[in-house]
Amino acid sequence: MEHFKELTQHPKNAEELKGLILQLAVQGKLTQKWREENPDVEPASVLLKKLELEKNRLIKEGKIRKEQPLGVIGEDELNSSIPDSWAVTRLGEIGDWGAGATPSRSRSDFYGGTINWFKSGELNNAIIDYNSEETINELALKNSSIRLNKVGDVLIAMYGATIGETGILAVEGTTNQAVCACTPLSCISNVYLHLLLKALKGKFINQGEGGAQPNISRVKIRNQVFALPPLAEQKAIVEVVNQLFAEVEQLEGLTKERIQLKSDFVTSALNQLTQASEQEVASQWEFLKSQFGTFFTEKANIKKLREAILQLAVQGKLTHHWQAARRLSGVEVEPASVLLEKIKAEKEQLIKAGKIKKEKPLPAISEDEIPYDLPDGWVWCRLGEIIKEKPRNGYSPKGVDFPTKTKSLKLGATTKGYFKSNEVKYIDEEIPLDSYLWLKPNDILIQRSNSLEYVGVSAIYNGKENDFVYPDLMMKIQACTPIVTTYLHITLSSNFTRAYFRENASGTSGNMPKINQGIVANTLTPITNAVEQKAIVEKVNGLMALCDQLEHEIETHQITQEVWMQCCLREVV
Repeated sequence: MEHFKELTQHPKNAEELKGLILQLAVQGKLTQKWREENPDVEPASVLLKKLELEKNRLIKEGKIRKEQPLGVIGEDELNSSIPDSWAVTRLGEIGDWGAGATPSRSRSDFYGGTINWFKSGELNNAIIDYNSEETINELALKNSSIRLNKVGDVLIAMYGATIGETGILAVEGTTNQAVCACTPLSCISNVYLHLLLKALKGKFINQGEGGAQPNISRVKIRNQVFALPPLAEQKAIVEVVNQLFAEVEQLEGLTKERIQLKSDFVTSALNQLTQASEQEVASQWEFLKSQFGTFFTEKANIKKLREAILQLAVQGKLTHHWQAARRLSGVEVEPASVLLEKIKAEKEQLIKAGKIKKEKPLPAISEDEIPYDLPDGWVWCRLGEIIKEKPRNGYSPKGVDFPTKTKSLKLGATTKGYFKSNEVKYIDEEIPLDSYLWLKPNDILIQRSNSLEYVGVSAIYNGKENDFVYPDLMMKIQACTPIVTTYLHITLSSNFTRAYFRENASGTSGNMPKINQGIVANTLTPITNAVEQKAIVEKVNGLMALCDQLEHEIETHQITQEVWMQCCLREVV
């Protein structure tokens, strides 16, 4: 409790703390003081005797069915010691358990009635005071022999990813076969049973069978051994758990609020940095660096920092001092317009040599298109002007599950913004060695189709020549000689260009948005001379290394917190 605040600073730890609270609760470790203050409470052993009489009466009255006797509890079935006033029993002994069913789907007249029919995915680990997504009617109930559950019954999911999810019915309803319901007998509070099932979730998951679709059965649930507290103590446990959960949730809320405040500060500070004049960037950056230890403690904020660095790079603001130093030293700074003339001449030579085809002129850049001012000597151009030939789409024949001579990249090879050589598939088709599909060093790959988050993501191919071909969902470009490939990749990765790709992608998220060669060729690109391009790359690499260091510190801190959390859990348990 003394360390609650520190332990909840990592969002993941809040759930672990709740899990710990539940485990301590069902072991009787949260109510030791309560037992000392209430020594005369009727023990659970008496409850079990009353339970047996109650169950026999309900069977005789036809209100519940008679079940096969549950096995004798072995000494190894309950690992932890329990308080003297508690008793060990099985879940099947304390209530009437029944699974649901699905009325015949071929009978449309079974559906659309007024009876709630809950599925496992609708359980929310809390009070179910809402209606089900699908409903059935009395006819379905009668013909399918489905159990109709009462208000106050406790539900638990038995199939797939939802195993162990729970709920307490505040409305009448039935369930499908993936959910088991319990009507508790008078020996146990339904709220405590709900709490107990949540504490047992890990055990139920471990008991799951069925491979891709794990499941537990009503039989396994009924046979689960647990420690039963006296009825009065059950209510006391629920009160303590609710109080502790409220404290954890309050601290968790403060943690989320703190993270959001940090995120807002970072967004504001980085916006000021990218909008600052060239002269103000250095002072703004120094201020930001002084806040690293306080505000850059989440990876999401480091991501924003990386984006800001790239944006500053393509605005020419990372090399303001470099530019000033060159001017003071009298070194002539070649304007980018000269570089563009060199590129134009280079492309004309390639056309004459028959190495590339002549393309239609790209449209002139209008004043309305220019998003921000560039430093002296820089120019705006279109991407198609500074690449050797127009972007070319890849090719995607069907992959095979055995090694072949031809490896093709998967989309995952470039989604991180850098090349990953292990994201490949084999294709059983020989691609001629003179095909444009074979990648060469310094080719830039652009994802032309993916989810909106990734469409337009680029990466530099740094493998060997003719090792890989690339798929249809990527396109390939190569910078002309005066353009530094890494600088061009920086411009493609900047917020401005990524936003342009997203805004111009066709299609919807359902069928994967796409960009075409025309969109890429028309991309506005800020260009400076080759020497400054190299200086920018060097500056960006250094700042990205700083981001890597900050991320490493975050990971180390998180690991430390997780280890501390696990140590605390072991110590308490």
